[in-house]
Amino acid sequence: MGDMEQSGKGIGFFERYLTVWVGLCIVGGIVLGKVAPGIATKLDSMAIYVNGAPVVSVPIAVCLFFMMYPIMVKIDFAEVLKAGKSIKPVGLTLFINWAIKPFTMYAIAVLFLGTLFLGFIGPDAVDHVKMPFGLDLEVGAVYGEGTVVMQEGVKVLQVPLWRSYLAGCILLGIAPCTAMVLVWGFLAKGNDGHTLVMVAINSLAMLLLYGPLGGFLLGVGRLPVPWQALLLSIGIYVALPLAAGYISRRQIIGVKGEVWFKEKFLHVLTPITIIALLVTLVLLFSFKGEVILGNPLTILWIAIPLTIQTLLIFALGYIAAKMLKLSYKDAAPSAMIGASNHFEVAIATSTMLFGLSSGAALATVVGVLIEVPLMLGLVKFCLKTQGWFVTRDS
Repeated sequence: MGDMEQSGKGIGFFERYLTVWVGLCIVGGIVLGKVAPGIATKLDSMAIYVNGAPVVSVPIAVCLFFMMYPIMVKIDFAEVLKAGKSIKPVGLTLFINWAIKPFTMYAIAVLFLGTLFLGFIGPDAVDHVKMPFGLDLEVGAVYGEGTVVMQEGVKVLQVPLWRSYLAGCILLGIAPCTAMVLVWGFLAKGNDGHTLVMVAINSLAMLLLYGPLGGFLLGVGRLPVPWQALLLSIGIYVALPLAAGYISRRQIIGVKGEVWFKEKFLHVLTPITIIALLVTLVLLFSFKGEVILGNPLTILWIAIPLTIQTLLIFALGYIAAKMLKLSYKDAAPSAMIGASNHFEVAIATSTMLFGLSSGAALATVVGVLIEVPLMLGLVKFCLKTQGWFVTRDS
């Protein structure tokens, strides 16, 4: 399988310092929430309503489309059809991403958030999340672990705070990376063709599996399962940019040619994903400021299980790749795709399902915070351990 053209595809200025930008956006969002709380509230009220309940936040939907479109437009679906040639690395990646990762994330999050750290989070601490889409329950009604309460004239579900964090972890655990992993694979000197194929296959797998897996694990965690909203979020945040990317890629290459598409068009798009992500974070943290200032250790309690999950899934993928006698060029991206998360979709879904100010949305944002430094560390580890693998060309 031919390697993707590597011109100008190294880690850019934006990507290299993503942790710094995320930190600045957190501070900016908290300051905005303190200084001008009306702005964030006004933006959040710009939504598509169904039966009086805000279902899709328009500013977030716009931000997330621009976050996802540049990723989707890079996918060459002709490459997906060639994936049969590398059945072992593709099979390994799919197995770890969909048969193992969601369940280890659930187990690790329940162990840490629901048991070990419960005293720190607060056994009686509660979170107020959106009512499940399409559900109209009376105040006082019980749904899963939630109770319907009235807050500022709107009916919301009151759930245990740790379960709200668990929901965010679940949404991260069922979202394998399809964006930054192209950067991680490139830096680790992996097989770019294989990485691109997996990005495409994972995007298609998410259309089929994200809703059922998310609904199942949220249900096991006794959290509200907003099925319609889950399906709607997949439609808006995965299917729509995927279709737009596929159609516009064909049109642009047809008119301007592949060289112009790769060297000019993609070059302009690269920072857009990061900028859209950062704007989303400012919005998220303008709501979460009070929680973080009140309990700054919240970030740590969520970050620990997410870090353990990342390292565990990477180790499983890397060891399995060695046992399957894969070449290093296939092993490195195979392990990294499972280890890293598609935090854009997780943030979008948690915001849509539970609300901008929910603990679930906060947990997905912590996923962004730890992702970049962790994955850069794993890239260095991969480069140092190339000798563990067979050296044949992939």
